Amino acid sequence: MDQDTIAELAESAHDESPMVALMAGVKLRDEAERLLSLHVRRARAQGATWSEIATVLGISKQAVHKKYGGSRRDR
Repeated sequence: MDQDTIAELAESAHDESPMVALMAGVKLRDEAERLLSLHVRRARAQGATWSEIATVLGISKQAVHKKYGGSRRDR
């Protein structure tokens, strides 16, 4: 998703219509999740540990591993 689209969605998230704002919020959440997943994979590929990633995300190592997966050797 490009920056202009994200900016438009962020603006729509403050729309007077709660349904418009809700739809924009859902799309922003989905984009944020997509970006987090991408960057977790990139961090792992560059050698970051699950513990390091968990610290940045503010969740436990177990939670980050469960959410973003990995093989047995990653545990």
